[in-house]
Amino acid sequence: MRIDYHTHHARCGHAIGSLEEYIQRGIDIGLSQIGLSDHMPLVHVDPSTYYPEMAMPQEELPRYVEEAFRLKQKYASAISVRVGLEADYIEGWEREIEQIIKDYPWDYVIGSVHFLGEWDVSDFRQVHQWEGQDIFQVYQRYYDAVEKAARTGFYDIMGHLDVIKRFNYRPEQQWQEQIIELELQVLAAVVESGIAMELNASGLTKPCAEMFPSERILTAAVLQGIPFTIGSDAHDPQKLAENLDAARSTLNKLGVRELATFEGRHRVMVPLQLDGKTS
Repeated sequence: MRIDYHTHHARCGHAIGSLEEYIQRGIDIGLSQIGLSDHMPLVHVDPSTYYPEMAMPQEELPRYVEEAFRLKQKYASAISVRVGLEADYIEGWEREIEQIIKDYPWDYVIGSVHFLGEWDVSDFRQVHQWEGQDIFQVYQRYYDAVEKAARTGFYDIMGHLDVIKRFNYRPEQQWQEQIIELELQVLAAVVESGIAMELNASGLTKPCAEMFPSERILTAAVLQGIPFTIGSDAHDPQKLAENLDAARSTLNKLGVRELATFEGRHRVMVPLQLDGKTS
């Protein structure tokens, strides 16, 4: 079974392609399942005064869900469509986030940390905010937020666990042991929550030139029995499933033989497909 569980579409403002174009592309390249997982509307900043094109407007959310489920039914004989959401975790806004998640019949919800306060650490337009920062302290804040996100119980999958490294700002070597400890604390929270993680291949095309999470985190997660799914984080239908061959190969090398899929918030493990064969 070939899957891609992390995709973004024109509604979010910084991607191209309609939901239907993604599904059609998924059929063309032989996906068994495609996950639609656009960004949750912003809840903690004023979209009219913040950076533009960050996420779908609040009024588009019900339209997104309605269209996604209509297409799920339309293409059911050709591909399994899963309707998801990438729902930011923002400390102090848990009630608003939980309400959005509860209001709709998602197949799955990805929990991701993009924001530290009003700073989106994944936005190339905000890279200047690293200037003058203590990089280790930023990593501390980030992993603290990821750990809290994992413990909320809101999510089915923890997304791009170490996206903080996207622009290749990394703590100096002297902080290596402390960083590893932070990573292990996050993984412990994921284990305790009983949720899955994604191996997000998009990092290979970013300045960090490494998937999310790193192989170090990935290895530790696999040893702890955390289930994995995979996603391209495509923002263009032509990028669907990009580098997922590398993701599958990496997981296979670490002994992973199944991937997590979801429907109606229920997890189903399926065989990991590698080079056209079941691993």
